[in-house]
Amino acid sequence: MKANYQRLALIGGPVLATIVFVWLRLVNQSLDECWTAAVTVLCAVWWCFEPIPIPATSLIPFAVFPGAGVLSDKQVATAYGHHLIMLLLGGFMLSTAIEKSGVHRRLAIGMVRLVGRDGGKTLVLGFMLASALLSMWVSNTATTLMLLPIAVAVLEQCANRRLEVPLLLGIAYGASVGGIGTPIGTPPNVIFLAQYEEITGKVFSFLDWMKLGVPVVVLMVPLTWLWLTRHLRGKSTLELPTLNPWSAAEKRVLIIFVITALAWSTRIEPFGGWSRLLGTPEVGDSTVALFMVVVMFILPDGQGGKLLDWETAERIPWGLLILFSGGIAIANAFSASGLSESLGQLLSNLSVLPMLLTLALICLVVTFLTEVTSNTATTTLLMPILGAAALAAKLEPTLLMIPATISASCAFMLPVATAPNAIVYSTGKFPISRMVREGLVLNFFGTLVITLLCYSLLEIN
Repeated sequence: MKANYQRLALIGGPVLATIVFVWLRLVNQSLDECWTAAVTVLCAVWWCFEPIPIPATSLIPFAVFPGAGVLSDKQVATAYGHHLIMLLLGGFMLSTAIEKSGVHRRLAIGMVRLVGRDGGKTLVLGFMLASALLSMWVSNTATTLMLLPIAVAVLEQCANRRLEVPLLLGIAYGASVGGIGTPIGTPPNVIFLAQYEEITGKVFSFLDWMKLGVPVVVLMVPLTWLWLTRHLRGKSTLELPTLNPWSAAEKRVLIIFVITALAWSTRIEPFGGWSRLLGTPEVGDSTVALFMVVVMFILPDGQGGKLLDWETAERIPWGLLILFSGGIAIANAFSASGLSESLGQLLSNLSVLPMLLTLALICLVVTFLTEVTSNTATTTLLMPILGAAALAAKLEPTLLMIPATISASCAFMLPVATAPNAIVYSTGKFPISRMVREGLVLNFFGTLVITLLCYSLLEIN
């Protein structure tokens, strides 16, 4: 079935793009706007249905925009070397160093021991907290893969079969929610940062994001836990895996990562941050990330190797970096071609609706859209559109862009929605109908939390 859709999309994408191009010319839009819209439609169809690999689709803007005269080759190339791409590159490599050392497993088991020793509801909470906290810094896929065998081993000791589904879903949902907390936690966050900068010319810092992302995590994790464990009763004694003493590599990686997180969080705040104190305003979050990566390559791991080696580092998802770059190139083309202005005028009626309703609609649409499409591709496509709509309505773009970005991480119903969902579903411990029932309610919880928080914390006027 999937292959049939892919074959249809391979032909349908260019056909639909051509129709959009011709229609826009007939209504007197400029050639640059027509090319930008056509490329966007083609990428949207191929990103959603993947008739060719997503990274390959992401190269289309680089191939087409210079030839069409929308952007020069140098302008497009800057998108593929954007400083936020470098931040994500550094974040991915730091994450692989953590996985190589095994410190993430130690932290996860430590958190479960601290919170969930009774084997009941608090065990689920312990795993969820571990999943969420790790996913703020490590990919949610890696976090879920690491926690799943630990959870399965724990469940084998437990006679209470009702614990299985809440624990497994809790790990997956905790990983998805935790990624919201930091800019490097999940790809949509970095896409927002990059496209916001392209649209407004202003930088949205690491700490700026955490001021919004962390409150969402703080509210959503307990709400998700309460919902998943609503039928759980009783306690049981469980044994968690025994850990060896701290290794030199674990200690050193943890110290470096804590320093990195502090450097990101305090670079420009408070009072201008350490960059102002040291007289280095040109330093950015990507500089910090890549500097720490170099440090990891230099420092020994205490076992004859280094904290990070290239064989480990090269396992990062290079294709995602190309996808983000393609999205930035499209955002540049939206602005350069004038399509942003035209689209903004078309969507300016958004300002007629009450803001609370507007935010809720955006959250609902994005949440349910990402149940069946890549949240990364969805965010890539929506950011220029929502940014243009906000500017046309004389709103701060973050007001529309951030709710959509966060909602892209809150699809809980289907295995295809996120990698964590797919991983825990693959255990065969529950039917898809159970995930749909639990996830549907959590989708609405997420919409409510994101809407109210964004309405309260973002600039309305």
